[in-house]
Amino acid sequence: MHVLITGANRGIGAGLAAAYMAQGAEVTATARDGVGTARLDVTDPMSVRVLADKMGDRAVDLLICNAGVYLDRGESLEDGYAPELWARSFAVNVTGVFLAVQALLPNLGRSSAPKIAIVASQMGSTTRAPGGSYIYRASKAAAINLGRNLATDLAPRGIAVGIYHPGWVRTDMGGAEAEIGTDEAVAGLVARFEALDLPRTGCFETWDGRPHAI
Repeated sequence: MHVLITGANRGIGAGLAAAYMAQGAEVTATARDGVGTARLDVTDPMSVRVLADKMGDRAVDLLICNAGVYLDRGESLEDGYAPELWARSFAVNVTGVFLAVQALLPNLGRSSAPKIAIVASQMGSTTRAPGGSYIYRASKAAAINLGRNLATDLAPRGIAVGIYHPGWVRTDMGGAEAEIGTDEAVAGLVARFEALDLPRTGCFETWDGRPHAI
């Protein structure tokens, strides 16, 4: 099995890469700086294209769109949330997902059971609106919507798409007060990705297997 992971230089992405390598899978771990990974800046169409070209005719069995940013933590409604924060956040959390999927469709098409896993967040669910973090919430809501629509369009090609809330995880993004550790989140996500198939395509689930309202 060949697994390609975006944002795999730290946190959940690095944990997923290690877990799949421990299983004996072929793993292409990517990150923007390329240190210890294949270089991929999901906001740069040329960078995405270069990676896809390097893949050649290799099959990708599982594409994990994990790269993400949370740039508006602690911003003030009165004078925060600058336009550049919106642009940078959507470039990574939404457009970056689409560009990676689009570029790697030929490689996914060479797999016998291709899957795309989008790491989103329950903060993007319209059923959760406690206020604040407007940019992150909006971008993750868009990522959920993107995943649902990709699931519809890619089902006839045999590509299953799942969207996942990884939990509130103790990472640089989640912070030290988060509820679960990286190992727990990774183990749950790996199980979810394994269970993903065409009958479940378009699902939005938590790391521990619970369906989540969109």
